[in-house]
Amino acid sequence: MQLVLLDLHSWAAQAWCVNPRDRSLAVLVAVLWGANFIALDFGLGHFPPFFFAALRFAVLLPVLFFVPRPDVPWKWLLGYGFFFGAMQFAFLFVAMNIGMPTGLASLVQQASAPFTVALGALLLRERITPVQIVGILTAVLGMVVIGWNRAQSAALLPMLITVCGAFSWALGNLCARKANPPNPLHLTLWIAIVPPLPMFAMSAAFEGPTAGLQALTTVFDSTTGWYALAGLAYTSLLASVIGSGLWTTLMGRYPASRVAPFSLLVPVVGFTTAWLVLGEHPDPVELAAGAVVVTGVLLGSLNLKKRRAPELALEQV
Repeated sequence: MQLVLLDLHSWAAQAWCVNPRDRSLAVLVAVLWGANFIALDFGLGHFPPFFFAALRFAVLLPVLFFVPRPDVPWKWLLGYGFFFGAMQFAFLFVAMNIGMPTGLASLVQQASAPFTVALGALLLRERITPVQIVGILTAVLGMVVIGWNRAQSAALLPMLITVCGAFSWALGNLCARKANPPNPLHLTLWIAIVPPLPMFAMSAAFEGPTAGLQALTTVFDSTTGWYALAGLAYTSLLASVIGSGLWTTLMGRYPASRVAPFSLLVPVVGFTTAWLVLGEHPDPVELAAGAVVVTGVLLGSLNLKKRRAPELALEQV
């Protein structure tokens, strides 16, 4: 326990070894990513979930004419695009569309961090430390409590689907790690070539061949349509391009351990903005369990984030 506390104190202290301007930029990224869940809620208020997932990346395709393709094997680029881009957001959008609270979604998505550690140990034979094991078990405990509380109100399915999204995110992280791109932002942008086609196909199959097009052609006809359009612009440009760009820059400027702690502000911002904008009132049990999950994510990522370099930028929405 003493070792865990010492590691935790040392890791958290790294966040303050950043100059004030860059510390402000790191906080800005956390705000952009946390508020991104509000943008997703706005988008899903008008667009079907699979269609919106496809649209989120399709609008970025013109940018690729000005961005060189990352010098990585195609299998890892496609794998990262499929798991991180397509499957993660398909699960997340469906979960939010059928009732997953926005603030809680921002928290459950953080399960991707301990999932990444566990999958790295199982699939890539990476060393996993006792501190990380404690963190993974702690995060799982928090998730179990949230799941139990959700089950009491018959709302367990959206939470389980969100966990599937976090698991897909973790698989995408492994692909990104194997890709090891010289410029992580280029990889982040180029995965936009993967999700649109399968997501548009899933939209046609499960939401109807004309549902997405109808939503797109009526986007200017209602207030919810304008909100959805603003949400699409936010999640594609502010959260993805600007947020990931700033994060990549900070990761290249400092050791990963100095920047990574700021990502734990994302669910805090997510819960706060959901309360202020959407009027969501978190359940006290879920709030307490959420603190357990964040603690587990922190412990489960300690050594991993000390060891890794700029590719950590790829692990955020």
